[in-house]
Amino acid sequence: MRKYLTYILLFGFPLFGCQNRGVEKSNYQHNWMLLEQENEAVSFDADIKLSDAEIILDKKLLQLREQFVSETEKKKFPLYNSSFNEIKPLIESSSLFSVLQSMPKGGLLHTHSGGITDAKWVIATARKYKECYVYDQKDTEEYIFGQLAIFENGKVPKGFVCLDQKLTSDPDFEKELGELLLLKRDNLCSYTNYWIEFEKRFKRINLLLPYRPFFKEYYLKGFQDLARDNVQHVEIRFIFEELYDFKKGKYPLKTSITDLQDIVKEIRQSNPEFGLKLIYSSFKFFDNEKIEKALESAFELKKEFPDMISGFDLVADEAAGKTINYFQNNWAKLNELQKKYGVEIPLFLHAGESTSIHNKNVLDIALLNNQRIGHGLNLIYFPKAMDLIRKQNKLVEVSPISNQILGYVSDMRNHPARVLLSNGVQCSINSDDPSVYGYNGLSYDFWVAFVYWELDVKALKKLVFNSINYSSLNDNEKKQALIHLNKQWNDFVQKAQ
Repeated sequence: MRKYLTYILLFGFPLFGCQNRGVEKSNYQHNWMLLEQENEAVSFDADIKLSDAEIILDKKLLQLREQFVSETEKKKFPLYNSSFNEIKPLIESSSLFSVLQSMPKGGLLHTHSGGITDAKWVIATARKYKECYVYDQKDTEEYIFGQLAIFENGKVPKGFVCLDQKLTSDPDFEKELGELLLLKRDNLCSYTNYWIEFEKRFKRINLLLPYRPFFKEYYLKGFQDLARDNVQHVEIRFIFEELYDFKKGKYPLKTSITDLQDIVKEIRQSNPEFGLKLIYSSFKFFDNEKIEKALESAFELKKEFPDMISGFDLVADEAAGKTINYFQNNWAKLNELQKKYGVEIPLFLHAGESTSIHNKNVLDIALLNNQRIGHGLNLIYFPKAMDLIRKQNKLVEVSPISNQILGYVSDMRNHPARVLLSNGVQCSINSDDPSVYGYNGLSYDFWVAFVYWELDVKALKKLVFNSINYSSLNDNEKKQALIHLNKQWNDFVQKAQ
């Protein structure tokens, strides 16, 4: 009997211990998997189920990404410490980029007038006009070096010279002018203020765009580039100005809309589904009185063009401009204006384009009729507001390349959108001002998001379809746009496998 007890003591208890440890390990693994599933269920793309064909594509894109990252490591290229401008040639030569170029993008929900058309094209096209001049003197309060403008003969301000003659006599100036129209992250170390340099890029063409012949060419080229990149719908934060020419002088504000409608009709000859909406935009540095007039103007245009004017926004540097809360009296009058004009204008405000916790514009977004948020970078610092915006099903318009070039994010792996997406906040991918950053279309932003944020096809699909589902298309337009997008997406999946 003692002999059996000895065996039990020697071998039985350790066995029981192993069994207990096995149970503990099993429980741990079960809880780990449960926690993983719970996190996945919160993610912004939790409702997406991939088809067999999409799963095959997912594996292919994952392989292409791993291949690209591996090649950069072999070449000792600092992928995660490089600016977009440094990595742009590598993006363009990658197999992954070719696939993403062919991917339907849905809608571009966040871009700006004056920021959608290639800078080299701007110079070449402006040069065709004999009335086009360039300022080639030191900056003054009124004009800056490299500023382009259209003037009638005999009305050319001092310091401006004929653009064509300047480029003919000084061929190197074309390259210099091209650089002045671009903002590159790797050059920003020499700037004391990113936004001052950023806004100079717009100022250099802001006297070109109101010239009606150039205006028409500019937007035709911009829309052609977007359509070529498989973008089917565009919403522009639009600054309204009176167009003019030298035959009739100035035109009313609505001429911009009717001209853009004509341009869209031309685009639709080859891209029947192409659509456009305009978000009437004013400036954060204006006072309440000016914003009141801007809102009145927006409602007047909305009443006349209900299918074109889709919302209202305020633009400019958030750190320098007034807060959204400053304009609360203006927002309080929206209901009154809606009753007066018989139309509704929702807000699509820029908010949280900042790395500071002291910028609290995102708090206003949760309390206003504001269905889409421009940038929303610092939303992650306000967890209650983030959760409320998620529950309200509001969309954050994310522009990854813009955020890096303007200095809000250095290593794109640390982009705040990754936190938003994993916490179930809906987002879309946007280009903001691609012409200022030296590229066209949306493919570059999707490439950056896919590579740096470790996305998959499920995430790509959700981002693409969000851009139509959260667009300001009316119900019928949205239904037709989604039918087209579904077809385009399925064709893409079949061809890209």
